[in-house]
Amino acid sequence: MSTGGNRWLRLGGVAVGVVAALVIAVTVWYQAVPTLDDLKAEAGLKGKAELVIGVKVDMPGIGLYDPETKTYSGFDVDIAYLIAADLGFQSDEVRFLEIQNEDRSRMRGVTGERVDLVIATYSATPEREAGRQVSFSDPYLETEQSVVTRKDHGPVLALSGLAGERVCTLSTSTSEGPLPKAGAKVVYEDTIAACIAKLRSGELDAVTTDAVILGGFVEKYPDELRHHDIGLETPELWAVNTGGNEALRKLVNISLYNSRNDPADKRWENAFDKHLRPMQKASPNQPNPIDEQPEVAEVEVRRWPWERLSGLVLPVR
Repeated sequence: MSTGGNRWLRLGGVAVGVVAALVIAVTVWYQAVPTLDDLKAEAGLKGKAELVIGVKVDMPGIGLYDPETKTYSGFDVDIAYLIAADLGFQSDEVRFLEIQNEDRSRMRGVTGERVDLVIATYSATPEREAGRQVSFSDPYLETEQSVVTRKDHGPVLALSGLAGERVCTLSTSTSEGPLPKAGAKVVYEDTIAACIAKLRSGELDAVTTDAVILGGFVEKYPDELRHHDIGLETPELWAVNTGGNEALRKLVNISLYNSRNDPADKRWENAFDKHLRPMQKASPNQPNPIDEQPEVAEVEVRRWPWERLSGLVLPVR
């Protein structure tokens, strides 16, 4: 055979080897990257009759339970319904349980029953995520810490302005740490609603926690309460706790990613406009939480190449 013929044979062999290597690489990727059904099965959602979600029940605009109508409302509740729908659950297949701050890391409602998701004003921090049953989704809301006083209180520009005053917060809140350093007399309660009640009665001088939480109470009691922007630059990033269930965390992130990137999906924006934007009128000195859903990293799942190339948003259902 001629030298040229041998060269073509060698090139042909190299080409076959390259194709074989690509086939192997694609096969390995195909087997390693899960489908949505794989994630749902791994997350324990297959055949599940209801989704149990821990929420707050005493926060106006965020998570509020009406005992007369036996219904839940608020921004966190709407986000819970958004995610549940994308996981394949109808609204009547979602059951809410009241959850307090100290139980959010334990994934337990106040009754002791385990929940599947915690969507309850839970700011994601590395310290919290180090917990055994804590795995945060990407954030779904960005806010900041602020302060509420009675109307007759002077301006508060920083936590140091509360030195010597009785300031209420929650012991498990991210707002708790800076207070002693500021010289405040810290008072702990189980709920912010309890803090607000004591503030209104004159037992306390101030309450501090996330601005959007306090904004709901200021909107409810606009003639009694005053909202202060204390200028903290550290954001509070609310996220969903999936209790160490990594597959469920990925599914929640897929839902949040689609919500943020699908122009036709206005559920997050509608929830913000309904529950959070009205708070601004009662809190002119404290900026609203950012009215744009935070960025969410795309989760890699196995799907047809043309779906990826066309930029189609992948539904969770």
